[in-house]
Amino acid sequence: MKAAVIEAPGKVTVTTVPDPTPGPRDVVVEVASCGLCGTDLHILEGEFAPTLPIVPGHEFAGTVAAVGKDVTEVAVGDKVAVDPSLYCHECRFCREGRANMCERWAAIGVSVAGGAAEFAVAPVANCVKLPDHVDVADAALIEPLSCAVRGYDILSARMASRVLIYGSGTMGLMMLELAKLTGAASVDVVDLNPDRLATARTLGCSNAAAGADELGRPQGWDIVIDATGNAAAIQDGINRVAKAGTFLQFGVSDYATTATIEPYKIYNQEITITGSMAVLHSYERAADLFANGVIDPAVFISDRVPLAEYPAAIDQFKAGKGRKIVVVP
Repeated sequence: MKAAVIEAPGKVTVTTVPDPTPGPRDVVVEVASCGLCGTDLHILEGEFAPTLPIVPGHEFAGTVAAVGKDVTEVAVGDKVAVDPSLYCHECRFCREGRANMCERWAAIGVSVAGGAAEFAVAPVANCVKLPDHVDVADAALIEPLSCAVRGYDILSARMASRVLIYGSGTMGLMMLELAKLTGAASVDVVDLNPDRLATARTLGCSNAAAGADELGRPQGWDIVIDATGNAAAIQDGINRVAKAGTFLQFGVSDYATTATIEPYKIYNQEITITGSMAVLHSYERAADLFANGVIDPAVFISDRVPLAEYPAAIDQFKAGKGRKIVVVP
């Protein structure tokens, strides 16, 4: 079969690899859509300690093409989306129900072959069966949505919160949609990309601007979310949190990114600074939200690119052009 392969840091090709074979409790998925994500860029740059070469792609969905001998939960022809998270189920964090902190955390498309291919293999436990009306060509959006749901679990947001989001790429826009869904009083968005800000306005943000100073809220916001991973955005965002507010680091930074905090201010104003790591007990809920139309794929997916053009799609994504880029095998 054909697959994209990150062979070494900075080098990705599309080549022929062996067809996947399911184990007893595995499913082979004929991939219909595979989304590109900032994590893919980090892997391409040699971060996240992946073992290369690797077939990337942790956001994918498709149709069951084959099942292992002990699989009864799904059948050939079923539509599925795949939770990429792989846990040991043995370490302290797994036993405490915090598997996203697993000491041996791994993921399909990160540490084992993923969905940037014609076919991908996954444990049946990671496959979520989708209703007939869901188009698997759009369902790669479920994985990033599940990360956003996890982020809102961390926030435990109160009704009528004032929210500020840095970044209006896929993840920032998903956080915008969830903020509206969870009863935010206002949701403001900051981004330097005017096209992306236009999409945020289309989705009904309260205000959109190139900088927070333009938004006129000197007292700050109850919830500030960084969905960029950019050092300047993070630093600015930390300084925009209102008293008793929360800053959520949601965007993925590189290892060298740092920010400065003022410990007295954190203490005196009871500011919470927290993070959200990947997916935890949120994938099935995201699949339900997606099936019920919480996000519009026509708005979120800007480009559908053939698998053969994966290297060019990565370059486009790295350049910040478009919103969600989906690779189609």
